[in-house]
Amino acid sequence: MSANPAIIALDMEGVLTPEIWIGVAERTGIPELRRTTRDEPDYDKLMRGRLEILDRHGIRIDTIHQVIGGLDPLPGAVEFISWARNHAQVIILSDTFVQFAQPLLAKMGWPTIFCHSLEINADGRITGYRLRQADQKRKAVAAFRLLNFRTCAVGDSYNDTTMLGAADQGILFCPSANVVKEFPQFPVVTDHAALRVQVEGFLTKA
Repeated sequence: MSANPAIIALDMEGVLTPEIWIGVAERTGIPELRRTTRDEPDYDKLMRGRLEILDRHGIRIDTIHQVIGGLDPLPGAVEFISWARNHAQVIILSDTFVQFAQPLLAKMGWPTIFCHSLEINADGRITGYRLRQADQKRKAVAAFRLLNFRTCAVGDSYNDTTMLGAADQGILFCPSANVVKEFPQFPVVTDHAALRVQVEGFLTKA
């Protein structure tokens, strides 16, 4: 086993929790909001489209909070995080927003998360968003490696592939067929039991 400590970097939506925007689409009956980073690799284009849809339909942050309050972590996610935290440092690297993530983090035992933030006016309308940093997932993983951490990264979408490539080990979790086709270099798992096997293999490597 390597003398360097390990970090497991996890995407949140699609790996640990349901996709929040799909939940909003189902609650509001607006199918355009089902579009996620699995479908659109340009995150800014995706978010600008989402904000325009919210504004056009008069959807405010309280509606989204109601949706998030009804979501639970994916089956097996809480158990996986608990196991992983006993074997390595665990950090969630997500392109969600702090205003969305907190209720779900509480249900997962408050793991550390690096994510973005929303701009919300006094009426509760979401007017914009602030990235913590462009391509923050890849840059975080690169920084961990500069600090001599061995890093295993897990994601499901286009916006995860740069961090998977920057890690010592990248793993795709339940990705779409187009992501699998375009990034065949990453192993694919479809549940948290299989993910644990992959991560265990990473942790035991010399």
